[in-house]
Amino acid sequence: MFTASSLTGNKAEQYAQLLQQARALMAGESDRVANAANLAALVYHALPDLNWVGFYFFDGVELVVGPFQGLPACVRIPLDKGVCGAAASTRQTQRIDDVHAFPGHIACDSASNSELVVPLVAADGSLLGVFDLDSPKHARFDADDQAGLEALAFALIQSLP
Repeated sequence: MFTASSLTGNKAEQYAQLLQQARALMAGESDRVANAANLAALVYHALPDLNWVGFYFFDGVELVVGPFQGLPACVRIPLDKGVCGAAASTRQTQRIDDVHAFPGHIACDSASNSELVVPLVAADGSLLGVFDLDSPKHARFDADDQAGLEALAFALIQSLP
């Protein structure tokens, strides 16, 4: 039910299917860690060319690693460092074609070459964290990926109390 081979159609249609699967996984569950864990696993196994998918949650001071799929990660990220910090501090999605050219990039996994980070912002504007995806491919993420992953991040936010 939750495999890449089950996604059909163009990229937008595939993200719509993935969103439907994500909503089914989170239906009736409001625990942040449980939903983030399932969403990270779903995306990691459904989309090609990813080497890390996960969440960093804001603890009031910095981002702290949450549920993820991939190699062990940096545990804490200040809001003024790296792509995750930029997404958190600006509250804007960061789509980076070459992370090595990004000022202040934090190399948690040297195999990562591109990154997309979606800020998780509550309805009241408070920062909850970020949804972070890394790829070994340069320029892995395009506008369709950004829109699809932002929709998935929003679904997670909607699942929370």
